[in-house]
Amino acid sequence: MKRCEWCLGSELYKQYHDKEWGVPVHKDKLLFEFLILEGAQAGLSWSTILKKRENYRKAFDNFDYKKIAKYSEEKVQELLQDAGIVRNKLKIRSAIINAQKFIEVQEEFGSFDKYIWQFTNHKVIKNKWNKMSDIPTTTPESDAMSKDLKKRGFKFVGSTIMYAHMQATGMVNDHLTSCFRYKEIIN
Repeated sequence: MKRCEWCLGSELYKQYHDKEWGVPVHKDKLLFEFLILEGAQAGLSWSTILKKRENYRKAFDNFDYKKIAKYSEEKVQELLQDAGIVRNKLKIRSAIINAQKFIEVQEEFGSFDKYIWQFTNHKVIKNKWNKMSDIPTTTPESDAMSKDLKKRGFKFVGSTIMYAHMQATGMVNDHLTSCFRYKEIIN
């Protein structure tokens, strides 16, 4: 079975690639989880974050954004001591800010899903990449998304991070055309 080259390094990567990456996500809770994980990944490898994903779920109340939005300074200090997550003060504080802003977006648009998918006209962008070097790190859509999220006060939402978010949540199909998942996701 032919896969995208980036996932061949580990079993964890393969499972993530085969089951999640590129599958369209419309549940706000999962969109929030990826938003926080992609932000945590900034400057690190995705494998580092995937390995810590279960720890993140435990540490951040299973990504319950309503709870996270109310985290106290005590909770921030507790998270800074948690070796199971990336102990970066700015990233931890950004998760709290992003939870608060996430709720504001839900209130304005009815759901985060309606808001975030507007950047692709509520459709999956079906790319046709033949090799990894063809895949961009940003697009006009991720630029627009990043700009709007920043304007709303979100943190760790640069265009590269948001393009990775679009890939993870299936807003774009960036599986290589030779990958078995490419056709599965289109269908």
